Amino acid sequence: MAAAEEVGRPFAGLSDVSISEDIPVEGDISVPVGAPRRDDEFSTLDEPVKETILRDLRAVGKKFIHVLYPKRSSALLRDWDLWGPLLLCVTLALLLQGGAADSDDQGGPQFAEVFVIVWFGSIIITLNSKLLGGTISFFQSLCVLGYCIMPLTAAMVVCRIVLLGSSGVVSFAVRLVVVTASFGWSTFASTAFLADSQPPNRKALVVYPVFLFYFVIGWMILSFSPSQ
Repeated sequence: MAAAEEVGRPFAGLSDVSISEDIPVEGDISVPVGAPRRDDEFSTLDEPVKETILRDLRAVGKKFIHVLYPKRSSALLRDWDLWGPLLLCVTLALLLQGGAADSDDQGGPQFAEVFVIVWFGSIIITLNSKLLGGTISFFQSLCVLGYCIMPLTAAMVVCRIVLLGSSGVVSFAVRLVVVTASFGWSTFASTAFLADSQPPNRKALVVYPVFLFYFVIGWMILSFSPSQ
């Protein structure tokens, strides 16, 4: 019975063993610290505010370049943000102020009109995409559709410059060409980013609301005329 207890406790006798203080103990007995994780390397808690702003501006600029040279890429979907769409929406709304149609109301409704069309239009397109089996999220859709407004915003800038000279037939023809090219570029860029997130047999049903979305914005730009 005693032998069985000894077998069950093979290190029981070591509790009575003591090490003399005269015998030096060598070796590293400290607990090793784990390697830094990837999340710690990119932590922005201790980052200066200036660096954070510059980093976000660089990210927005890269997304603008993606819109200028659209290709089938997941960069705009993976690293989505709403700073760029908000900036473009505010810029477009401000450029549409002072038109003849809203001169009596000092341009108030026009500003809200742009916001309603952009944001609620994006929501409707996203819901349509989800109902058709798309894999894109709500905020990813807002990001893509918002960033792809950039060609139309640039067209609005060109139209305002053209309208400073004259508002005749030649001016309308120039604005028509610019707005049509920007509308086609916005539609092409958005569908290039959203193509891989839709079922192959339902892409046409997804592209049609996108077409209408940018068409309405393009029509607002083309029909704009400065107040006298």
